[in-house]
Amino acid sequence: MSSPVAAACTAVAKRSGPRLASLSCRLCGAPSDPSPVAVCEHCLGPLEPVYDPARRLPTRAEIEARPRSIWRYREWLPILDAPVVSEDTGFTPLLDAPALARALGVRRALVKNDAVSHPSCSFKDRVVAVALNAAVGLGLDTVGCASTGNLANSVAAQAARAGLAAWIFVPEDLEVGKIVGTAIYGPRLVRVKGTYDDVNRLCAQVADRFGWGLVNLNLRGYYGEGSKTMAHEIGEQLGWRTPDAVIAPMAGGSLLTKLDKGFRELRTAGLLDGAAPRMYGAQAAGCAPIVNLVASGGEKIEPVQPRTIARSIAIGNPADGRFAAKAIRTSGGGAAAVTDEELVAGIRLLAETTGVFGETAAGVTVAAALKLAREGQLRPTDELVLCITGNGLKTVEAVLPALPEAPVVAGKLREVAALVEASR
Repeated sequence: MSSPVAAACTAVAKRSGPRLASLSCRLCGAPSDPSPVAVCEHCLGPLEPVYDPARRLPTRAEIEARPRSIWRYREWLPILDAPVVSEDTGFTPLLDAPALARALGVRRALVKNDAVSHPSCSFKDRVVAVALNAAVGLGLDTVGCASTGNLANSVAAQAARAGLAAWIFVPEDLEVGKIVGTAIYGPRLVRVKGTYDDVNRLCAQVADRFGWGLVNLNLRGYYGEGSKTMAHEIGEQLGWRTPDAVIAPMAGGSLLTKLDKGFRELRTAGLLDGAAPRMYGAQAAGCAPIVNLVASGGEKIEPVQPRTIARSIAIGNPADGRFAAKAIRTSGGGAAAVTDEELVAGIRLLAETTGVFGETAAGVTVAAALKLAREGQLRPTDELVLCITGNGLKTVEAVLPALPEAPVVAGKLREVAALVEASR
């Protein structure tokens, strides 16, 4: 007798999925039918969706009347019919942060808080929602990923909800919170010896051998488009206008690249007022190949060996690094790398000024913003949006040594009074 999970997977496989956009090569322009392939067979460039330029685009009022999820921007996503899974992900808060603005020396700072994203508390929920609909549209019944943690959590959670089988591959030494936050959903979780880049190489072979939908590998052309919705939401939440500058953490480089694309799309459609924002990228100094590329002015990523506690963004050979560097340069932005000590201080500053507890990537973003402000790249007149991409409860190991030890008292008022007196 088959298990309930197996029966659910069979049901998904038989379910009619949505139609998908066709693909084309970003480098040579060669077309490709919808398929679980992310690399051009002619030049090995990345494939990305093709959108019909004649399609009808919605008005601001039409978008505002739709459900608060990434699918309110469906005309800019590669799922051509209504989504059949993960229908309620997206539309996270955009928080005003005046105390953080004062610390940074900018006119206004806002926090785009994907640390509370549904269902797994990171921005990866956006890309996975798109990728799983693509998987169902392609008739796949097994999905998976190579991950440094957040993506593993999101694929496991959303696949469980959709009734899809999931195989998740992560580095052996991943943080406990991210291991538990994946395993709880019942996927096949595999820990791989080595770095994320080793995991990624293995998963490329797995995708070819078993024909599964590895969301950030053979479904990457669809998957990456989900990140644009963070930019779409920022623009709408600001009253249909652009900020002066946006700063985001960089791992593979896709998020920053797609943020830039998302703002451009809505501006081209006449939905956003204002100039294109300057894009700034943040990395840990122990794994900063994209920052290095921006600084050098070159065109080719030089891979590095990751050495940082910011494991969620520790990708030594980023697939979209050169595109992220291009977006930074053409927008008039910049990039910065920060030490592990600085990123821990960034986590604490974010929490103490906004009430948002972000993971190590958030600390990198805040610390990089401080560095860019000191260097004069951020201006006193700027309205800056900081993209917080994951929840701090996933990486408590990073900040625990830096926190003061809490005193222990008996249940007596005089002992509390003594603490109050000592604190003055």
